[in-house]
Amino acid sequence: MKRRPFPARLGRALAAGLVALVAIANPSRAADDRFIIVQSTTSTQNSGLFDHILPIFTAKTGIEVRVVAVGTGQAIKNAENGDGDVLLVHAKPAEEKFVEEGHGVARTDVMYNDFVIVGPQDDPAGIDGTSDAVAALRAIAEAKAPFASRADDSGTHKKELALWREAGVDPTAASGSWYRETGSGMGATLNVAVGMGAYVLTDRATWISFANKGDYSIAVEGDDRLFNQYGIILVDPERHPNVRAEDARTFVDWMLSPEGQAAIAGYEIDGLQLFFPNAPAPVVKG
Repeated sequence: MKRRPFPARLGRALAAGLVALVAIANPSRAADDRFIIVQSTTSTQNSGLFDHILPIFTAKTGIEVRVVAVGTGQAIKNAENGDGDVLLVHAKPAEEKFVEEGHGVARTDVMYNDFVIVGPQDDPAGIDGTSDAVAALRAIAEAKAPFASRADDSGTHKKELALWREAGVDPTAASGSWYRETGSGMGATLNVAVGMGAYVLTDRATWISFANKGDYSIAVEGDDRLFNQYGIILVDPERHPNVRAEDARTFVDWMLSPEGQAAIAGYEIDGLQLFFPNAPAPVVKG
């Protein structure tokens, strides 16, 4: 018997019905998932802070937090493009500009630590044990001792360049000789520095969590100019309508709350606290 061709329209109808049945039996998670995107720095990710605090937040709220960890400059650019719901970085002037230009609702201090200069045991610039970061950089330049820079417009890189300016040194003039620009994140730059025996400026949290220290140790610390403040900003949903404003606000509020601040303070490695919460005290209305 000759088979009659299967009507295309009937086939499409059956296929559509099958899809509908599957959707009813197993609804797409995309419709139910609650998540936000946080544009942040490599230090918050590499240090392990997010691995510690985000499960606490998700367990409380049911909101998943997806982190994009890049240099602060890139994180800000991403957020300016609307590619994120929350910005958590550490370059206050750039953060304030982000808000002033209408990309963020408000900027709030959330936590801090500090920067340190680490170097090899042989200490070719003779800076070990000093607390003057500017004088230390000047000594490194005078000795033409190797120095590894992130050179990635990160918060750490911005701080480094500010310190070089204060020292009266333009290290980029020596790019490729004693001054090496990696264009990489903090962990990768630390690996480069250790591999070539170079000094490097790093945030303390990443240094504490860094596993490939070799004979390296902290050479310079304790300078007030090495203070490292982090800020948190809700990306403005009026400027960027795709922002998941309600869940993003929930995250920002939690980070600034006593519970979130306690979670930050509770993150330690080998008994060392990596970040210190300093959100403003909530205003009591009455």
